Amino acid sequence: MTTTWSDSELPPVQTTGIGSWPGIDMADAIKIAFSECPDLPYLPELPARGPAAQLIGRSTAFLAGLAVDLQPAGWRLTDASGRDHRLAVSTLRADLDLLEEFAQGYEGTLKLSVAGPWTLAAMMERPRGDRVLGDPGARRDLNQSLAEGIAQLVAELVRRLPDIEPLVQLDEPMLPAVLAGTIANASGLSRHRAIEPPEVSGALIYTVDRLASTPIAVHCCAARPPVELLRSAGASGVLVDIDQLSRADWDDIGASLVAGVWIGMGALPTDRTPTLNQLSLNQLSPDQVARRVLGPLRDLGLEPPVAARVVITPACGLASTTRDDAIRALRTLRSAAKIVTEQLAD
Repeated sequence: MTTTWSDSELPPVQTTGIGSWPGIDMADAIKIAFSECPDLPYLPELPARGPAAQLIGRSTAFLAGLAVDLQPAGWRLTDASGRDHRLAVSTLRADLDLLEEFAQGYEGTLKLSVAGPWTLAAMMERPRGDRVLGDPGARRDLNQSLAEGIAQLVAELVRRLPDIEPLVQLDEPMLPAVLAGTIANASGLSRHRAIEPPEVSGALIYTVDRLASTPIAVHCCAARPPVELLRSAGASGVLVDIDQLSRADWDDIGASLVAGVWIGMGALPTDRTPTLNQLSLNQLSPDQVARRVLGPLRDLGLEPPVAARVVITPACGLASTTRDDAIRALRTLRSAAKIVTEQLAD
């Protein structure tokens, strides 16, 4: 996503959703994604439809050349696709049909989200048990299959909607745990060995190269998001939950903004059951959300054109809330973005 501006005018700060949405009505969800996120609309995910539509199950529909089945312990690579994998594929195809119908004539960026290779490796099992994460060859095969499948789907989406500019969002909530070596094995008695940063970045580099001109953003809502690693590997954007960030993380975010990477600032908390002193969805006004964005940007001392590269988002997906609350959340973000734009321009 490339933004240009004149010396006398700052571009408006943009907003978008993360991906997941409440309910089971995809046509309605797509309509809302376009009407409430006109800067950066996206194809929603509706996990309430069942395992085949949830993060891992939906993402198995992107895999090229790999068969998957849903076992009692979770999703597993197999010799032949099971019923649930076939359902994941057919559900995604139906969603693309609805998207094509609604978005005819749309010109601009359109975001498509899928679990990233490291979250998939941490959550999926090999045919003989234990996680893909524990096998270097299986990790490589999974990443290559995912990259190929995403590339094929993006090409199809562009054929269906020739005026769009596709943007792929890789959801990587498990990435910090993968890097830290805190993912439990199947027995729960030990941990998988930490994956070294060069292998992590190499997987993203492979995907960036395979997708060629299609930009890739990475969403990591966990603590210690590896912002610098993702930037150096070619991510055009990094989306974070600002409540999870340390001072060092903010320094990396500032450097990434200066380098031209856009940052998705998850400034509206999405925790439905907050603990003491935590904020929750729709407890914040647009002014409060704007202050949560402007404060750290000013602390970093960024020039307005650099600071304007932020995109304001919910901290995570909105599937756990109600439809009305989710709509209000997106409208709060849009109002906050206008305030941030005005403040940066002053």
